[in-house]
Amino acid sequence: MGDSGRVGGSFDPIETAGRDELARLQLERLRRTLHHACEHVPHYRAKFEAAGVTPDDLHTLADLARFPFTTKQDLRANYPFGMFAVPMHSIVRIHASSGTTGKPTVVGYTRHDLDVWADVMARGLRAAGVRSGDLVHNALGYGLFTGGLGVHDGAARLGAAVVPMSGGQTEKQVQLICDFQPDVIAVTPSYLLTIADEFERQGLDPRDTNLRLAILGAEPFTREMCREIESRFDLDAIECYGLSEVIGPGVAMECGRAKDGPHVWEDHFYPEIIDPATGTVLPDGEFGELVFTSLTKEALPVIRYRTRDLTRLLPGTSRPAMRRLAKIAGRSDDMLIIRGVNVFPGQIEELVLKAPSLSPHYQLEVSRPRHLDELAVRVEPSAAFAAAGAAAWSRAARELEHHIKSYVGVTARVAVVAPGTIERSAGKARRVIDSRPRSS
Repeated sequence: MGDSGRVGGSFDPIETAGRDELARLQLERLRRTLHHACEHVPHYRAKFEAAGVTPDDLHTLADLARFPFTTKQDLRANYPFGMFAVPMHSIVRIHASSGTTGKPTVVGYTRHDLDVWADVMARGLRAAGVRSGDLVHNALGYGLFTGGLGVHDGAARLGAAVVPMSGGQTEKQVQLICDFQPDVIAVTPSYLLTIADEFERQGLDPRDTNLRLAILGAEPFTREMCREIESRFDLDAIECYGLSEVIGPGVAMECGRAKDGPHVWEDHFYPEIIDPATGTVLPDGEFGELVFTSLTKEALPVIRYRTRDLTRLLPGTSRPAMRRLAKIAGRSDDMLIIRGVNVFPGQIEELVLKAPSLSPHYQLEVSRPRHLDELAVRVEPSAAFAAAGAAAWSRAARELEHHIKSYVGVTARVAVVAPGTIERSAGKARRVIDSRPRSS
């Protein structure tokens, strides 16, 4: 689909709507979604009854706060298809989370849902700067993970050509990027850094590629990592936000011109920020946990789904009616409490990336050997610093220890290890190894 007929450089006319018009549409769609969920999902019907609410109690958008939350545990408790609101003969695709602990969360899609997903992803890619006729190298995983197929269908809907590379085969990634000369790469930020390392291992400069945009998502990353990627590849790095339970990638996307945080496509996904401890809805601009209610999904409507992502809702800029997400500070369930101090992996990442002697490859190890928590940080030297020797590596480690103590407030043991020591991932990086005994 080309650019002709689009409004003001956007993909959909709703992107240029006023806030009042958008709010009316949200209320209409929210009422329909609540009725759909209550009538067709026994879990929602029981939770609404327990909370003493019915879909008819929604008169304003603020009334949504009266309805109960949905959590990942709710989806797991109804594994595999208990949260579906349509009969199985209407389901045309099923995805599932990685399920690293316990049962995976299963999500289903009707044909309508896939069309909506392709449209919002195309809208996001258009906002990011992708155009009809571009070549998109898709290094996000295909399969049960929603990333690869979500971006693929959106790029195709926009009119771009897609190289469905998926993750892994890093040497071949480099070969195809050099040979096919794609304009855009869709990838996790940690894996794009691994691709950059492979370019350099082959004696190639990643800045010499034809890539002008990197669509980054599927894992938290700091602005420092974003700048590192932009510097190593000489491109613009754009943040894509999404999660499988809500639809997949494409829930929100950063505008390529402004690069000031992802705009939420609020005509399909209604956002709230809550206090993660009390569940109280917070005003725009306040920091808390992001919650989403789907407005147009058929197969798997989600009502007030707790994402565990910690952020703020900010006023829209390039899409004025659509609010933006501030940089995700971390996840409430990823937060480490070490000797009474709240620690997010992103805080350590910022300090690592500010050190020119260190590479972006790091891992945190938390243990409790003698009744007290201990934090160890393993990090690799930068390419320019790799030959500096053990004494220089030790000085870099002590300097990072000092910064972690000063800025984060915890004591850490830092080890600078040989290049290539820390495990690489073709998908989401494994940043934290927590070996502390679990309480019963």
